[in-house]
Amino acid sequence: MEKFLPVGIQVFEQMITGNFYYVDKTRYIYEMVRPSQGFYFLARPRRFGKSLTVSTLENLFRGKRELFKDLWIGKSDWEWKEHPVITIDFSALGMSTSYELENDLLLYIRNMAEKNGITLPDKASLPFLFTNLIVNLSKKYGERVVVLMDEYDKPIIEHIGKGEEHLKIAKANRDLLKPFFGVLKGAEVSSALRFVFLTGISKFARISIFSDLNNLDDISMQERYDAVMGYTEEELESCFTDPIRRLSHEAEIPADGLRQDMRNWYDGYRFTESQTKVYNPFSIVRFLKTGRFENHWFETATPTFLLNLIRENDYPVADIENMELPKELFSVYDLDNLRLEPLLFQTGYITIRDFDRRVGIYRMGYPNQEVKTSFLSYLLNDFAGIRDLRIMGAYKNLYRYLEEKDMESFIRTVKSIYASVPYTQIANQGESYYHTMFYLMLSASGVDTDTEVLSSMGRLDMKAEFSDIIYIIELKCDQGASVAIEQILEKRYYEPYLTSGKDIFLMGIAFDSTERSISDYQWGTLGDFLPGGPADHS
Repeated sequence: MEKFLPVGIQVFEQMITGNFYYVDKTRYIYEMVRPSQGFYFLARPRRFGKSLTVSTLENLFRGKRELFKDLWIGKSDWEWKEHPVITIDFSALGMSTSYELENDLLLYIRNMAEKNGITLPDKASLPFLFTNLIVNLSKKYGERVVVLMDEYDKPIIEHIGKGEEHLKIAKANRDLLKPFFGVLKGAEVSSALRFVFLTGISKFARISIFSDLNNLDDISMQERYDAVMGYTEEELESCFTDPIRRLSHEAEIPADGLRQDMRNWYDGYRFTESQTKVYNPFSIVRFLKTGRFENHWFETATPTFLLNLIRENDYPVADIENMELPKELFSVYDLDNLRLEPLLFQTGYITIRDFDRRVGIYRMGYPNQEVKTSFLSYLLNDFAGIRDLRIMGAYKNLYRYLEEKDMESFIRTVKSIYASVPYTQIANQGESYYHTMFYLMLSASGVDTDTEVLSSMGRLDMKAEFSDIIYIIELKCDQGASVAIEQILEKRYYEPYLTSGKDIFLMGIAFDSTERSISDYQWGTLGDFLPGGPADHS
């Protein structure tokens, strides 16, 4: 029977009965549900499978054994028992004001009580009614209640980075949710609960359920749940063999080559200290459906609030790629003091590259090409303030020019981009502005670019690497390009790459802050600039 790719499918029963490709994650779910009582929180980026996981748990606790018969948990010792289940999808609620949010929650609770033949008081607070619903459901069915809450922080996240008025709404929504979630910690309710599971992007301070970690097990960065969402390499190969083989045949690309390209574009997410990496599930399914390497996940939502935080804090965007973060940063976030770095991680724009256990430091970076090129392209357009669509797309050719060593076209395009930056945006800017713009151009075009590369002799401004070429780049402002080349040679920035087997090119670029453009450049192979080689390739 033909199987279908589950584009946009988040309902477990539809996934199974509709014969969609399904990656079985029920062994992770079994670890959560097997204790007699559990309270869990899991943070993951949008479209990573949170809603599907909630739907899977709902069907499991409703005792729908037939749906699980071919899955890992269906062959385990799980006791199939039906429980009353309360499932709330916060992304489906009104949240433009705390009043609207409260009304929708009240309506949901009253509707659920009515469906189950439970009478609630006519006039009572939201926490009181929530308490009554849970306790009475348990009494009516003689089983403890399961509470599943998807995207619990949507009413908060929705208003971040949009100005003071929206921040007030975010705080009001947070303050409304505090006593609502606090119900789950009460002694009367706790004894009536079998299982509680919350998903979201971040843990926000002053949400009562997070104030006592003994009551809530945050599994977001626990190694045993490293692949609870997203696809591992093994899962990709075992579950999607047929569509990968089909695409390989249609594109006339060997399957190994196609999988390597998929790895570069969509793999690389690492959420714990383990070495396990996962693919973005949404991007993989979209790619297998369309056959096109595109920015599938990024295009579903613009990270406006992150961009605003970067702008408000004048954050050095070139530093995002190699930031080092202490373990303590990944705790609870306060709306009055939001830190950009952990939010970038939990929203999926950076990921863990390495973890130094000795000092508790995470080394972070972009997970893959989709995220890096998309995010930096978005930052470039905002940073430069360019509105001309032709110019905004011109940087995409920079990759090809460098790969083909077409330096004239490369420099001409870079000059045209700088010339299009509004005067008010670029006037009186120093070297760091030109450096950042140049880095964003290259990275957004898809070039593998590193900045501030440390060597034993100092810090190189930039390295751009291709399959067979390495560019050693030094940038100067209001100085000649020869000064940049001389620094590369004097500091021997090229030495770490002599054994790479790749051609090494040196590039010195000088910017004129008065003309607001490139005033001079030199480039050539390493041999050209060593004694006996040509002195000038401008």
